[in-house]
Amino acid sequence: MTKQFKPETLCVQAGWTPKKGEPRVLPIYQSTTFKYETSEQMARLFDLEESGYFYTRLQNPTNDAVAAKIAALEGGVAAMLTSSGQSANFYAIFNICQAGDHFVCSSTIYGGTFNLFGVTMKKLGIEVTFINPDAPEEEISAAFRPNTKALFGETISNPTLEVLDIEKFARIAHKHGVPLIIDNTFPTPINCRPFEWGADIVVHSTTKYMDGHATSVGGAIVDSGNFDWDAHADKFPGLCTPDESYHGLTYTKAFGKMAYITKATAQLMRDLGSIQSPQNAFLLNLGLETLHLRMPQHCKNAQAVAEYLSKNDKVAWVNYCGLPGDKYHELAQKYMPNGSCGVVTFGLKGGRDVAIKFMDSLKLAAIVTHVADARTCVLHPASHTHRQLTDEQLMEAGVRPDLIRFSVGIENADDIIADIEQALNA
Repeated sequence: MTKQFKPETLCVQAGWTPKKGEPRVLPIYQSTTFKYETSEQMARLFDLEESGYFYTRLQNPTNDAVAAKIAALEGGVAAMLTSSGQSANFYAIFNICQAGDHFVCSSTIYGGTFNLFGVTMKKLGIEVTFINPDAPEEEISAAFRPNTKALFGETISNPTLEVLDIEKFARIAHKHGVPLIIDNTFPTPINCRPFEWGADIVVHSTTKYMDGHATSVGGAIVDSGNFDWDAHADKFPGLCTPDESYHGLTYTKAFGKMAYITKATAQLMRDLGSIQSPQNAFLLNLGLETLHLRMPQHCKNAQAVAEYLSKNDKVAWVNYCGLPGDKYHELAQKYMPNGSCGVVTFGLKGGRDVAIKFMDSLKLAAIVTHVADARTCVLHPASHTHRQLTDEQLMEAGVRPDLIRFSVGIENADDIIADIEQALNA
């Protein structure tokens, strides 16, 4: 679907355009494999000489339709679905890095991604340097090395809710001849489109707002098609030199702007197989159809909750970039003028024990590991996802020991606030 359509239309219509007699609703292609009439037809698919489907470990029509919708929403040229947001982050980096390479990353990213990059990928011989995203450009640039292949950050960090200066990060990345990869999970393309600010690749945990109903784990990678890999061919041999596993094919020469996603699909998905199931892709598509309706309500409710908390004398502090006094308010207004996300973080006077009592007293909001779906939910990282860390280690990771992550749903805001109030007074 062409790009002149507005996001609201793309949410509903993009990706699947049925022909005469085909289902109006995107079908689930629940099949591992696909039939061809001749051996030669199959051979052309395996040689990447034709597009098509032969095994769902690589591609599936349901998945590709949903990926196309997400690409349209982000303004990219191509996208692929993965089995989780973690696998999307891994593939995004591993598609251009190999043993001996290095990349630079914001230190305030989601804890699971921090561990993936700092621990697991180190075992593969890929090193990362974490930097303070608010540091001056010169300080961030100092972290780059001759073997640096990417710069990574989150539009809104989870759970610290810091807003990334995307233009600053894009300048730094391009100065060093590498792409800027942005995790755009929290704002979604409804509230922020990082490609318009210089980002080159976008990743998502589709598990969150895109699915919106806590039914399906998934991820997505979107390529803008804007980064000139051949201009920095020495840095990216995987894209710019022949791939012997495909008879010496060179991705940039054979596929142009589609090179990055084609390589990720034909090589990484072929070998590692972290495909999203067609059933989950179908459910994701249903979520995407209402994304443009849900995000404004999440933001409206979160704003009301943040304002209530900021005036309550039992609350020690509140982080929400929609508040005029927030440290990231100005950046949020620049990159996300229509709203950021539905997640608010705050601390209560009295610290960790008071936070736990508050959470245990909530009735409408549920204590869950999840975040960013239709139902209001809450998490205390120091007691749950980060409980293995000391208070000192929590602070080093940017997670205060008293931090409560409150994911505001799309229920009535008065009911959400009433639940908070009764829990504070319990």
